Amino acid sequence: MRVAVLDDYQGVARDLADWSQLPPGSDLTIFEQPLAGSQGDPDAVAAALEPFDVLVIMRERTPFPAALIDRLPNLKLLVTTGARNNAVDLKACTARGIPVCGTRMVGAPTAELTWGLILALAKRIPAEERALREGRWQTGLTGDLGAKRLGLVGLGKLGSKVAKVGQAFGMEVVAWSPNLTDERAAEAGVTRVEKRDLFATSDVVSVHLVLSERTRGVVGAAEIGAMKPTAFLVNTSRAGLVDEAALVHALRHGHIGGAGIDVFPIEPLPKDSLWLDLPNTVLTPHLGYVTRENYAVFYRDALEDILAWTAGSPVRLLSPA
Repeated sequence: MRVAVLDDYQGVARDLADWSQLPPGSDLTIFEQPLAGSQGDPDAVAAALEPFDVLVIMRERTPFPAALIDRLPNLKLLVTTGARNNAVDLKACTARGIPVCGTRMVGAPTAELTWGLILALAKRIPAEERALREGRWQTGLTGDLGAKRLGLVGLGKLGSKVAKVGQAFGMEVVAWSPNLTDERAAEAGVTRVEKRDLFATSDVVSVHLVLSERTRGVVGAAEIGAMKPTAFLVNTSRAGLVDEAALVHALRHGHIGGAGIDVFPIEPLPKDSLWLDLPNTVLTPHLGYVTRENYAVFYRDALEDILAWTAGSPVRLLSPA
């Protein structure tokens, strides 16, 4: 059995699970660099992965559309870290009889990163740290968060955790999502408001929705255009939730105070990306779930998925194959 682990950017997969437990004679290959196909060359991905029986993939780093799955004749099992992966065509896997298994996650690291970005923006941490190293002292004014309004687009598990921290800072927290009710918001100590009101009145807007056809572009030009010129937008969820062109325009022309972004339409971010030259931004390379604790669970569960499948009793199935 030939097994490949993809997109191990940090080079930790080999040490975080006991791969010696794979069936005797198994061959393990670990790809630490992004495959070319994730940047638009599907032929390179198909050629690299064609020999493998089992693939372990990291969340949504390398997409697996039907066109790629159909070009992998040896593929018998696909394991993705996490409990969902929008970049995998589950229907295509099912049509081929390829089971897709997931893994657990621990904690709420994305909520923690969200607050890292909010604080970095409000306290000007990257700019002031850079200025200090260059010999300059106190180059601008920072802002207080207490008594400001935090607007959450989504109040699920992560949104609720972000709300608690905002409340601890003394912020007024409001929320909106397509299905949010007044009762559910009240349970979290949050006020439900209409979508436009949230964007027009919040000092910090943070996005915490699952990407779907219904939510794609949910933060569009109208919402960004309604924001205060001093407000910050933070997105640690998925790039597709926010109209990239509208956000770039607002940042470039100073229509909003700044943005903290952890997710991008193309990842890894190309060296010529327009994001790299935008003012008033704090950018991180999709770090929301990249913690040692999560990775230890990811890879150990992935190994368990493979062993369960070889024993004829697959676990954590995401597809019915």
